[in-house]
Amino acid sequence: MISNSTKAHAALLGANTIYGASYIIAKGIMPEKIDPTAMVVIRLGVCTLLFWLIKFSLTRERIEKKDLLIFLMCGLFGGAASQLLFFHGISLTSPIDASIIMTLTPVVVLVFSLFILKERITKNKLLGIAIGGIGAITLIIYGNTAIGTSSFLGNLFIFLNACFYGLFLVLAKSLMKKYHPITVISWMFLIGFVIVFPFGIDNVLTTDFEAFTLNSYLIAGYMVLFTTFLAYLLNIYALNHVSPSVNSSYIYFQPAVSFIMVSILAYTFMDDTYSKDINLIKILSCLLVVVGVYLVSKPQK
Repeated sequence: MISNSTKAHAALLGANTIYGASYIIAKGIMPEKIDPTAMVVIRLGVCTLLFWLIKFSLTRERIEKKDLLIFLMCGLFGGAASQLLFFHGISLTSPIDASIIMTLTPVVVLVFSLFILKERITKNKLLGIAIGGIGAITLIIYGNTAIGTSSFLGNLFIFLNACFYGLFLVLAKSLMKKYHPITVISWMFLIGFVIVFPFGIDNVLTTDFEAFTLNSYLIAGYMVLFTTFLAYLLNIYALNHVSPSVNSSYIYFQPAVSFIMVSILAYTFMDDTYSKDINLIKILSCLLVVVGVYLVSKPQK
């Protein structure tokens, strides 16, 4: 019988593999085909509908007035702000830069967990974050071969996204002690959609969907159904069984996935010189990332 903890770790691995691939895939549609804000409105709108359909089939619980502020904060930070910052950031900077910067999330989660959840920071978690961070930094130094150019503003947006997403994980964990996970995620998306809609509806209406190719629709579908709906569903399931620190530690897998995809795409579709970029240093960096995740998720004796 597979334990809930094992299932949670499998869900986190799947979710962060999806996220890692999205850094590359999103560049194929934004900002040339669609404005990032318009993409966020579509994502939140579709996923709000999907999550509420699931919610009505599983639970009809209502939220208490005293918890409304925390739900609003989840919608603001986890739904609206993080989504806008992520998509605007990835449209400006390189996928590798973005995926590496997102590895700061576990540090943010540990800080917020310390103050909000009173979670004890163990030696395993500190050591795991340090080792995983070394692997991430090494990938920055040796692995910045991404398609596109780096951008200070884009990197700043991704950094703020990491902060807001980390705060969302901690707030959502506190709510899931009382509410069903689907209730939490459904309200988060609905509130996020309501906040973003007035700012992004014009961008949606002015999008030239006639210029979309089949590939454009496939990319948009991936960003909505996989990166948003499925990844959040896997994350919220895992968060119900593991701590926010363990959940966020899996973000260290994302740079490895992005780096591998960039290398494959560069070798297949671009210049053959990119194939020489794979070396022992980068392989060791990926191994450090895996070791870091293992140490953070390993129970402290």
